[in-house]
Amino acid sequence: MAKERLKSPRARLFVALDLPDPVRAGLVSWQHEALRDPALRMIAPEALHVTLCFLAYQPEGEIERIAQIARGIEPHPVTMRFEEEPIAAPRGRPRLFAVDAPSDEAGALQAQLSDRLEAERFYKPEKRPFWSHVTVARVKPEGRTSSERRGRRRGRPMFVERPPTALPDELLETFDAPRVTLYRSHLRPTGAEYVPLAALDLNPSGSGG
Repeated sequence: MAKERLKSPRARLFVALDLPDPVRAGLVSWQHEALRDPALRMIAPEALHVTLCFLAYQPEGEIERIAQIARGIEPHPVTMRFEEEPIAAPRGRPRLFAVDAPSDEAGALQAQLSDRLEAERFYKPEKRPFWSHVTVARVKPEGRTSSERRGRRRGRPMFVERPPTALPDELLETFDAPRVTLYRSHLRPTGAEYVPLAALDLNPSGSGG
């Protein structure tokens, strides 16, 4: 069985909480105003989400089973609220900037999903605690040395002189995540492209955007 998994075509997968459309639109507007440093690359609107479990590469033949697990968790409202100041990660020489979105409900949902995916051997939980956040910008790399190119190592991130500014008040209100989605990630030279494969509505009544 394990050998068959290794032979089959593979897909880069992750499960995420989607944002309500008005919240995503507000973040995009803020990005255009807040990301002024030339070292920063804005994250595309379709990539603004809260990642719950990154599954790395999985056999394409297992996608439906993974989708069943994602759709099989018990839906309940997931309320979150953005923190005002974007966070640099890592702090010394950041490779990205993110908006913190703390949520007890998101943490509980992530734990439930993590346990179910781990039980089926689709996911190995990370050692670090779950961080509920939305990545809003990545830092462009400096030019790589010849040895780094030969070793396919990423160049150091550029120095950011002007970090992103604080979020406006209208983005600091609480909101409910509308759904959990299983995504396939295609890595392109211009950046990753995300294709939704399956989703679970967390607000059956349609509230929360």
